[in-house]
Amino acid sequence: MSSELRLKKLRGSGGFVMAQVSDDQQRKGNLGGPDLFLAPIGRLDQEKISKYYCNTCEKDYDGSPKIEYESPNEEVAQNLILLERGQYICTTCGSTIAEYREFQKQNQQADVGLAKPISPSFDQPVTSAEPTVQPTTQPEIQTFSSPSDPQNSFSSIVGMSVYSSDAKKVGVAKQVGVNSSHQVVLIVTKNNGSDEIIEWSKIKKIGEIILLGDGTQSGTSSLKCSGCNYENKAGSKFCESCGNKL
Repeated sequence: MSSELRLKKLRGSGGFVMAQVSDDQQRKGNLGGPDLFLAPIGRLDQEKISKYYCNTCEKDYDGSPKIEYESPNEEVAQNLILLERGQYICTTCGSTIAEYREFQKQNQQADVGLAKPISPSFDQPVTSAEPTVQPTTQPEIQTFSSPSDPQNSFSSIVGMSVYSSDAKKVGVAKQVGVNSSHQVVLIVTKNNGSDEIIEWSKIKKIGEIILLGDGTQSGTSSLKCSGCNYENKAGSKFCESCGNKL
């Protein structure tokens, strides 16, 4: 296996960094498309970052953004420890370039269980511009929570960070269940503390984080590659991920 470092562009919710990364780090950052993401890679050596771009400043900067992190070592779900969480921060305006979380299973052979209540962290706003509105009626959801449940393998994603297709954090995976239409859904605790129900079909990739699709994966608006299942834009003749002819 090659240990050679390569200069790569790593996307975040508020910009990107250019950094020298290993093959293993590239695999972590590849969530099934042409772009690499910084969140699943975690904390990089600042000396490996040559430049970064801040969306707020709309400007490139030489060197590394500021990296702030903490090591809570708290249990966020059964058999899942949050080892570290951090942010890449613009040194000029203080905006967040990217954020990450590093998890570890206490027992590598066992599944992750139910999530525990997660206290607000420095990268989750205490207040939200959108007020939390609880609907008067909630769709009926049957959740998978029993250790003897045949669908208990779904519990391994509980506690994972959920990101949109443009690398913005949506929230944290809380539970998997089935709605009244017998469709599998993911229940996500959003950054403002409210819960959102996401159809399983809208999940694009599950790795060290959960990546949602861009909402165009239906009808004739996208083309799925038969080789790697990547959703390409309508009219594409070759897969943007693996290069296969569509």
